[in-house]
Amino acid sequence: MKRYYFIFVTILICLLFSFQYTLAQDSTSKSDTEIKNKISEYEKKLEEIGRQKNTLASQIQTMDTQIYLTGLKIQDSEHQITETEKEINTLSSRIESLDGSLTKISKLLIKQIAIGYKKRSISLLSIFLDSDNAGELINTIKYQKTAQNTNQRMLIQVQDAKSNYEEQKQLRETKKKQLDALIATLARQKTELTNQQNQKQKILSDTRNDETVYQTLLAQARAQLSAFSSFVQTSGAGNVISANGLGIGSDGAYFSQRDARWAYQTIGYSSENILNVGCLLTSVAMILKKNGVDTNPSTIASNANYFELSTANMKYRWGLNPWQNGLNSYRISTSQVDEELNNGHYVIAGINYGGCGSYSDHFVVLTKKEGNEYKMHDPLWGPDINFSSHYSTICWAEVFK
Repeated sequence: MKRYYFIFVTILICLLFSFQYTLAQDSTSKSDTEIKNKISEYEKKLEEIGRQKNTLASQIQTMDTQIYLTGLKIQDSEHQITETEKEINTLSSRIESLDGSLTKISKLLIKQIAIGYKKRSISLLSIFLDSDNAGELINTIKYQKTAQNTNQRMLIQVQDAKSNYEEQKQLRETKKKQLDALIATLARQKTELTNQQNQKQKILSDTRNDETVYQTLLAQARAQLSAFSSFVQTSGAGNVISANGLGIGSDGAYFSQRDARWAYQTIGYSSENILNVGCLLTSVAMILKKNGVDTNPSTIASNANYFELSTANMKYRWGLNPWQNGLNSYRISTSQVDEELNNGHYVIAGINYGGCGSYSDHFVVLTKKEGNEYKMHDPLWGPDINFSSHYSTICWAEVFK
């Protein structure tokens, strides 16, 4: 009976220590590998298309590839969610079973050790008197010694098994956190896929599937972005600053395009970043923030629907109405700026160093007027500063209300 008891405990311990390895072995499937290989293949294909001449056809090909790639990533996330859920269920089932088994075995082992200690109290003389012959005496002594050694060894192994059991419980908690992260990732990917599909349809609609229209819009975007970039380079304020390095302004709504948290973040589907060409989107973020919208330049830049084609050139905001919190954008004349400020509405102002032209060099947010002086939040220079300290003429005006 004791022999079977020791065999049973040994088998249980072996199962415990092999549990984690078995789980890991089952977690990777052929389907998972195939999806990841396809993702890698289409990421390379996307890079190759990006090196082609920028035409409407290549743009649509890029977006089709991106849409397919996002679909693959969704499949990968769904597969990982399914596998992780299986692992959690397997862990839960085995942990529950092993918990009961370990408790039972521990009690039996403690009982066995107690019996062993009782037998240790029997004197050698008693063993000698109770033995019928020398052979039985030797066997009895050997058994007592073996039982003691075995009990000690099994006690250590059971303790190790319990430690392994606790590790499995921790692994289950880790898997649960991974599952939550995967579910969140899947939700973002599905949103991204919808945005990409909508963006493709928008490009086709904007260009009327016409290469000439596409090239016209592209040329306009390049001209505006070139003006932004040149302004930053010549301003002397093109360096990155720490998070909130210029403060948040008296109203708590100031953002800088130079902020390290998003300065190098690319905009939409483009390769341009917020530091170099993000004055307008940063100004929009400030206006929205002032009106209670939970946003920042990073959030604006992440939404490709806000930008023309696959560039970083922001679309006319009134074409994107309505915005969050019931806000709408309106283009106003420069003569209406004072009236809007008096009514408590911040104004996005476009400025040009060389005189007003087709494109503004830079955008700022006018917050109020004190006497003859405008106060502004400048995405480059900082919050609550005098407009006249850097600029002289307002060439463009826009308001959200």
